[in-house]
Parts: sequence; C-alpha cells; structure tokens
Amino acid sequence: MIRVVLADDESMVRAGVRAILATDAEIEVVAECGDGRAAVEAVRAHRPDVVLLDIRMPVLDGLAANAELRKVAPEIPVVVLTTFDEDAYVARALSDGAKGFLLKAADPRELIIGVRAAAEGAAYLSPRIAGRVIGELRLHEAHTARSRVAALTPREREVLALVGAGLSNHAIARRLGLVEGTVKAHVSTILARLGAENRVQAAITAYEAGLTAGS
Repeated sequence: MIRVVLADDESMVRAGVRAILATDAEIEVVAECGDGRAAVEAVRAHRPDVVLLDIRMPVLDGLAANAELRKVAPEIPVVVLTTFDEDAYVARALSDGAKGFLLKAADPRELIIGVRAAAEGAAYLSPRIAGRVIGELRLHEAHTARSRVAALTPREREVLALVGAGLSNHAIARRLGLVEGTVKAHVSTILARLGAENRVQAAITAYEAGLTAGS
C-alpha cells in the first residue's frame, strides 16, 4: 500500500484528488492538510510513502514545505501538484529535491502515475513541464559546449568539427593539408581543453555547440 499525505488549501480540490487516488486500490490517503505547516507535521506523524503538496497555501507554502521536508524527512518523496507552472516554481521545487511536478489540469491518470513513480524512487513530470525542462537543459548544454569550444584556436575548431563528422586523423590530415602527426597533436590538445576523455565525447561537444565541418 502506498500511503499518501495530501496538502491543498482548497477542500474541494483535496476531495477531487482523494477520489482520483481512490481509484487505485494500492494507494491510500492517510492525512489531508490545508497548509504547508500542517503537512510537515502530518509527515512527521504518519511517515507516508509520498507527499502531495500544492504550492500556494497559507502559513507555509508548498515550496517552503518541500524544502523543510527535505531536512526532516529526506527519504520521503514529495510531488508538487499545482495550477501554476511558472519556470521559477518548477526550478525551485526540483532543486529542493521534489520527485515530481504535476499540473491540476492534467489527465487524472498522471496523478496515479506520478504517485506510483515517486513511491518507487523515480521522478515524474507532467509532459508539458518535462518538455520545457528538457529544452532548458539543452540550452544550458549548448551554452556550456559553445563556451568550451570558444577556448580553442581556429585550427583546433576546424579539427574538432571534422572529429565530430567522424573523420579519422588520416582523413582530417588530407582534408586540411596537414601531417597526420600534427592532427594527432591537435586532437590531444582539443581533448585536454574540452575535458573530454575520448573522441566520442569531443564529437558530442562539437554537436552540442553546433560546430560542423566548414563552420
């Protein structure tokens, strides 16, 4: 049985969530709360398997309650269930250790999936949120990769682009009119400057930076 503490300041919302969870015979709501402080106390008292927290609640909001629960009960996963999907809320909830972020407007089945995932130690984000998080991660990776590539000389960037295209040292030497030993030296320098362990990692950096042969 997956035991859940549910916190939301609207009684009708709590009733609706409880009804959805009740459709799964293996999920049980062991406590309901109308504010974040009561949620923290309920978790102390019941030691549930999952905590469902709304964000905007009186006394202590859901984000602050999540942060406090990471200190007093870090082993108990928190899933944020809210109407609000602002990036700042998502970022803070996840950085403070929440295992899930669900939107109240989502398909009710997502609630069951999210609770089960959290109980099993996995993370779950509403697809709308997941798409944005993945997009932000890609932007961050691209920015990081471009910063690393910017530290290379123009010739090293040429070599890296060709490494990214899958060319061997011999083929790169022929393409650029260099001695193969010179290309090998360039590749070694590139790996060191990028912090890459091998050509595959260097090629991934080239891809993330948008570096292509001829660019």
